[in-house]
Amino acid sequence: MDRIARTIATEINARPEQVGAAVKLLDEGATVPFVARYRKEATGGLDDTQLRTLSERLTYLRELEARRETILSSIKDQGKLTDDLTKSIARADTKAQLEDIYLPYKPKRRTKAMIARENGLEPLADAILQDRSADPEGLAKSYIGDAVPTTKDALNGARDIITERLTENAALLGELRGFMQREALLSAKVIEGKQQEGAKFSDYFDHSELWSKTPSHRALAMLRASKEGIVTLDIAPEPEAGAARAEAMVAAHLQTRSDAPGDKWLRKVAGWTWRVKLSLSMMVELMSELRSRAQDEAILVFSRNLKDLLFSAPAGARATLGLDPGIRTGVKAAVVDGTGKVIATDTLHPFQPKNDLRGSQAAILNLISTHKIELIAIGNGTASRETEKMVADTLKLLPKTVKAPTKVVVSEAGASVYSASELAAREFPDLDVSLRGAVSIARRLQDPLAELVKIEPKSIGVGQYQHDVDQHRLSQSLASVIEDVVNAVGVDLNTASAPLLSHVSGLGPGLAEAIVTHRDLNGAFQSRSQLLSVARLGPRAYEQCAGFLRIRDGVEPLDASSVHPEAYDVAKRIVSACGRDIRQIMGHDGALKGLRVEQFVDEDFGLPTVRDIFSELEKPGRDPRPSFVTASFTDGVEEITDLKPGMALEGTVTNVAAFGAFVDVGVHQDGLVHVSQLADRFVKDPHEVVKTGQVVKVTVVEVDAQRKRIGLTMRRDGGASSRQRDVAKGSDKHSRRAKENKAQYAKSSNNAHHSALGDALKSALKRQ
Repeated sequence: MDRIARTIATEINARPEQVGAAVKLLDEGATVPFVARYRKEATGGLDDTQLRTLSERLTYLRELEARRETILSSIKDQGKLTDDLTKSIARADTKAQLEDIYLPYKPKRRTKAMIARENGLEPLADAILQDRSADPEGLAKSYIGDAVPTTKDALNGARDIITERLTENAALLGELRGFMQREALLSAKVIEGKQQEGAKFSDYFDHSELWSKTPSHRALAMLRASKEGIVTLDIAPEPEAGAARAEAMVAAHLQTRSDAPGDKWLRKVAGWTWRVKLSLSMMVELMSELRSRAQDEAILVFSRNLKDLLFSAPAGARATLGLDPGIRTGVKAAVVDGTGKVIATDTLHPFQPKNDLRGSQAAILNLISTHKIELIAIGNGTASRETEKMVADTLKLLPKTVKAPTKVVVSEAGASVYSASELAAREFPDLDVSLRGAVSIARRLQDPLAELVKIEPKSIGVGQYQHDVDQHRLSQSLASVIEDVVNAVGVDLNTASAPLLSHVSGLGPGLAEAIVTHRDLNGAFQSRSQLLSVARLGPRAYEQCAGFLRIRDGVEPLDASSVHPEAYDVAKRIVSACGRDIRQIMGHDGALKGLRVEQFVDEDFGLPTVRDIFSELEKPGRDPRPSFVTASFTDGVEEITDLKPGMALEGTVTNVAAFGAFVDVGVHQDGLVHVSQLADRFVKDPHEVVKTGQVVKVTVVEVDAQRKRIGLTMRRDGGASSRQRDVAKGSDKHSRRAKENKAQYAKSSNNAHHSALGDALKSALKRQ
């Protein structure tokens, strides 16, 4: 464990004792949010990001140590364990290095080298290696017999033995792996006759680039093309010079320094070993590493986007009309009150074929008047802009004495998935499936987090090649993101749904359902301590979850804050020192002035916890999410054909990928702001500049209405001066990237990323 703690400590910039304390807590069943928030003294203040990395690496390193012990035991049982070998195994810090060392001792099926040894050819191999001046053919003649009829058979057997030694040489494998990782090329070639079928992968019909520099989105695109049988992939050094260097590295381990007959023969063996054995094994290994690396990056992109989306600003507990646009089947309408309860539904038919515009407007005006609607949430799917225009015209009909509701276009990604889910059926058993989508749209405007946790994350549409990555790893990563966000925001114990409660630290689907059932039977919780009366919720679960659950206007004011019940005594000592009622202190800036944090530290609670308590008393239950703002779509710009280069628009970021950001400007097709157009400076990572859900100002650069593709810029000069600089400074790295941008704009996709970015974005990914 000391070795693991030291390794992780170096990786997360912490001390081994911090790592050891965190590992102990996690092993005891504590969650990452709980440890990050309420065990700062124990871990020295490790944050949730460090703890997530720690948890992931802990699993890998424990598996590594278990494998190390297995290998040591296996070699020891064979009677071949030496001091040098023990040291080599102890020094290996990756699974690949361990397996390289273990190769010669690993039980294997009968090989050609084994057969050659059985035929007595190992002495021939040793003789050739020992006497380079001797002619190998002459040496081989003395080994001819019934099992080895010719000198060629004898030399082939010797070659097989030497080749096996080379392929099991850990030092050689390490050198070749490093060489390939630095200099190998990833190449894709179209399979003859597949050009038309695989047209969407045309950028990779004859493509080659450094393996080490291949970004995840291009790697995943090529891997998908290979999986679909469109292209063949290969990873190899440059065909002539690179391959020669690899063969020379193999030959170097045979110490072939002269032109003696033995050295000449051994160089041929080295070349054969590379071409037939090692190049293939290296290709397979690097292909696996490429896939893993690309998946890691894709999962990271998805996780970051999901986190940003879940942290989107809530519009708040206000009566909301949700509209799920449609043409033939009508616009589905649902009204929810401030708590999210459905209080009215309707289906409007303002468009073809019924064209009941007046009836639809009258229905909306009636819903606004009857239910005191403050917000109107409009899904961004088919007929979204038509519906928005209809709503805008309807609001103009309101009396001037009536405040018009705020209309907001929201992403409806995943709404249909939720509508048809078992969860939605349980939540709205008597509501038509089509109307459930309108409810979801309304609620996700009120509180995106509370509603989006009900939807399978992969259906929310903020990922990059999410269907091509390891689904188990993706699910684990997204579950961690949801857990971190839910616990960072906090959950109202008396209004939260079971799906939301299930992500609270220490709970899960079972306990979440038990809490809701208890609440339905016994009424609202009056204090956190009442959680202990919930079936199957014991002291351990209570410790983990209590601090993240809020009770507004309960019997204990501190239950509305993130102060953990275990620290209530400290909070009350602080309040007592002020000489005022706790309700007079909570939420009032300056109420704690004159008090020193240090005077409330005791043997159980140190400075970090006391500082947090001070912060909570000043701003109890503060929401870390930003203030609610919306994008204002430009009137008259409703279709892609309405866009013209140079137009300045406002939009909402719907997705952030490695190559840029997608922005909804209200024309049914998201525009792409390439990474080179995100700012007036060089941007390496788009997440440095934009987040999913962010409202941004953009300028239209190019429009391809036929292919439904839009190029946008966020540069202050509208992208014009960057193109001018390209002409004058074609060799500059930054301008080179901008120079490519024009072609990439024309090739980029805008809306298809909600299902699978790779199919539609393949051109935008080329030559980034």
